[in-house]
Amino acid sequence: MAPKILIVTGDAAESLEVLYPYQRLREEGYDVHIAAPARKTLRFVVHDFEPGFDTYTEKPGYTWPADLAFSEVDPGDYVALVVPGGRAPEYLRNDAELRKLLKAFFDSDRPVAQICHGPLMTAAVGALAGRHVTAYPALELDMQSTGATFEDHEVVVDGTLVSSRAWPDHSAWMREFLKVLRTKAPVTT
Repeated sequence: MAPKILIVTGDAAESLEVLYPYQRLREEGYDVHIAAPARKTLRFVVHDFEPGFDTYTEKPGYTWPADLAFSEVDPGDYVALVVPGGRAPEYLRNDAELRKLLKAFFDSDRPVAQICHGPLMTAAVGALAGRHVTAYPALELDMQSTGATFEDHEVVVDGTLVSSRAWPDHSAWMREFLKVLRTKAPVTT
């Protein structure tokens, strides 16, 4: 039986930041599940950078079914966690069920990959204090206010926590996360 990895997300998550790790981790042999506030078809978005805009733009993205509601997840069933970005983390960090899940992964020092605005969720459970992280650069002050050391690099590894800035950093993000997974929760054949 393949080790299971959980992705926690919701509506308005960045399409690429959910689907790239979902597919890459499955390709590696992991059993990947997506959890959201409820079992439903999630509506993702596409964030892009266009000349003349001071920030990213947002367009409708892909839809994808959530396998589980946060309340249905037993965190003990999963070897690792992926926390995508987009706008979803802004409201998901207020979800008590999600906060319980996040805390369980950090309390047991299991591998966690976070990207873009995803660290807003892990910060909500106090998991970033004293850690080195990166995130979407506009979150530098948010990360510092949680007690984290912000580094503007494509990927930052702090123990079992692997963070990246945004979808252009996917290759480095998954490369480093897979190094952690192969040590802490390898797929055996």
